[in-house]
Amino acid sequence: MKTSEFAFKGVKLSGFTGIILLVLLFCVAMLAMATHNELGVFIGIGILIPCIVMTRGFMIIQPNNTRVLTFFGRYVGTVFENGFYWVNPFFTKAIVTLRARNLDVAPIKVNDKVGNPVMIGAVMVWRVKDTYKALFDISKDLQAFVKVQSDAALRQVAGMYAYDSNESSDKITLRSDNGEVAQRLEDELNTRLEIAGIEVMEARINYLAYASEIASVMLRRQQAEAIIAARERIVEGAVSMVHLALEKLEKDGIVELDEERKAAMVSNLLVVLCADESAQPVINTGTLYQ
Repeated sequence: MKTSEFAFKGVKLSGFTGIILLVLLFCVAMLAMATHNELGVFIGIGILIPCIVMTRGFMIIQPNNTRVLTFFGRYVGTVFENGFYWVNPFFTKAIVTLRARNLDVAPIKVNDKVGNPVMIGAVMVWRVKDTYKALFDISKDLQAFVKVQSDAALRQVAGMYAYDSNESSDKITLRSDNGEVAQRLEDELNTRLEIAGIEVMEARINYLAYASEIASVMLRRQQAEAIIAARERIVEGAVSMVHLALEKLEKDGIVELDEERKAAMVSNLLVVLCADESAQPVINTGTLYQ
């Protein structure tokens, strides 16, 4: 018995030809029964019964659909051509579509490379490329098989990368994916679904977030990192402005400042430039040294 896909090469007539043959046989049966003798009735009934059975041989195949034919449990081939056909009425004709299908993998909780619990989901586009494997090598529920294997593949790939670069020195993370993670996910899915004759055309992560138990902590950390980064930029700009001010005063000879007065000026300017709130002016009625 064949254990791989192949095109059906048996008798396959046009469905319209089959209809014409059935009509002719039906007319012959009616004429035979119209003789009203026992032999004619017997012949007419003998022709009508095969006509009724032959109606089971008709099938319509739409674009990107196939019919997998079996004869009393034996695989006899797959019909790929679109159209209206008639085949052996004792063939079992199973529909297997070759059309692309979407699967939205609902977010699942997994641990990333460094152990952080994250919620990750994906979307994939897949289609059947081997009708024999899709129908006979796995259980009948093809969609459920794809769902289970996609969950397993997503868990494995998510465990290979850190959520972001804060927990790992790796250049590629789940958040900063430049296509490598998606390609790894697609390859893993194709490996797992090969047994079912399925080809994954595209796979992408469409949902990524920290799990609820650590989401608030990670949010505060991200906020702190953002504040620190902003402070660094502010301080860097303030120092540059103070340096420029001192150079300008010295170059233009506007005022002579000793080191202590320069330090006081730098301190005041940094306070004004780096403070979160507007600076409050203070009137000094004395001198710097009083």
